[in-house]
Amino acid sequence: MFSESVDVACTPDGLPRSLVWSGRTYDICAEPLRWYERRQWWAEESRVPLGSGPGMVDHEIWRVQVLPRMSPGRPSGMESQPIEPLTLDLTRHNRSGKWRLLRIHDALRPRTA
Repeated sequence: MFSESVDVACTPDGLPRSLVWSGRTYDICAEPLRWYERRQWWAEESRVPLGSGPGMVDHEIWRVQVLPRMSPGRPSGMESQPIEPLTLDLTRHNRSGKWRLLRIHDALRPRTA
């Protein structure tokens, strides 16, 4: 788990559609999942206003599966090689609208030959 800035493009309904991470563009290839997690507001804020909820106490998490966008100059012969999607967890800051990458789930999965 870590935190790194990413640029996310969304559909008109607010669902993540694609993202740019470390200079590379990825397309969302499956229905994204959304939930809220309790953040440690007591360690980050001196006081949370009464009645605050999402953004102060909870933060929005999106689990997405992405595939790298293929560039037009892709070397010949690579079209037939299967590419497995990556599963990522993203969070969006409610006030600023900025996105951060929190987790990469597939990075530690053992690969078979």
